[in-house]
Amino acid sequence: MNKHLYVVLMAGGVGSRFWPYSRNAKPKQFLDVLGTGKTLLQSTYERFLPICDPANIYVVTHEEHVGHVKEQLPDLRPDGILAEPMRKNTAACIAYASYRIAQRDKDAVMVVSPSDHLILKEAEFLDVIRMAVQEASAQDKLITLGIQPTRPETGYGYIQYHSENGLLKKVKTFTEKPELQLARTFLESGDFVWNSGIFIWGVQAIMDSLHRYLPELAELFEEAKPALGTKREKEVIHDLYAQCKNISIDYGVMEKAKNVYVCLGNFAWSDLGSWGSIHEISPKDSNDNVVNANALLYDTRNCIVKGSPDRLIVAQGLDGYLVGEFGNVVIVCEKDREEQFRRFVNDVKTRQNAGDFL
Repeated sequence: MNKHLYVVLMAGGVGSRFWPYSRNAKPKQFLDVLGTGKTLLQSTYERFLPICDPANIYVVTHEEHVGHVKEQLPDLRPDGILAEPMRKNTAACIAYASYRIAQRDKDAVMVVSPSDHLILKEAEFLDVIRMAVQEASAQDKLITLGIQPTRPETGYGYIQYHSENGLLKKVKTFTEKPELQLARTFLESGDFVWNSGIFIWGVQAIMDSLHRYLPELAELFEEAKPALGTKREKEVIHDLYAQCKNISIDYGVMEKAKNVYVCLGNFAWSDLGSWGSIHEISPKDSNDNVVNANALLYDTRNCIVKGSPDRLIVAQGLDGYLVGEFGNVVIVCEKDREEQFRRFVNDVKTRQNAGDFL
């Protein structure tokens, strides 16, 4: 096992597209979304254990969710949970983890992964990760994993690459969530892959890039370095996050840097970013329904029906809907209109006692 390999799991999101199942108090990464008996965070953590010492795994999460992480991953080292006081997107999250890991190991190679994705054929996935880690060990490359697209998906980002031989390709362009016709063109061209949001790089390579492309953020962490790993860390991180920019690592670094590569993967992957994606990968009945409820369905197809076993859900004449009973919220809506879920959440925020429903 590579003693210089570290894994960082990003677990700070709120999962608004999965409201009302995913709530502020317990977002989707802490839920058993797939009905496997494990939460998405637990499944992601276990995915990396064959190649990474548990002592080298870090979880970055919002401070209000530290208890969930401790409960679900009791084998993490005590300082393996990095608590963010506010959500400032992935650049701050990654910078925090990078500076903490650099304190332990200046030769570290980091794998940075979302904590709420689905990956099938995990052996093939780990083979790709091992190869990328080897490439990143020289501390001169920023690598992202690209997934071979199977359809003109408009909900994912795309990476175009140069046509070198081998699985590691120099990145040419990034495109975020294209329109359908453009996604079809990408698929036909053969030199585009989906952007998985999984990164591999040496700790020195990413810190150098932060200094070059996000110098203000890097300077804040440089000033915070003496406090990291001490009793002052929480206070200093609170002050730092209040000052830092809300920006993703993709926009802040990856789209600007010249040493960015994509490692091609052919394993099954989903970001589980919508109810439609859950429907796609879940077992279905003869009418293409995903049912996890005490339900009677009539003339109903292509739906997700989810609820508690002590409530009976009866549905008739539906096609392509989410019908769900989640605690104090019942929802009936088109499952593929994922943009609507942010609207629902925003509208709930305007109601009296909104916090009871979010």
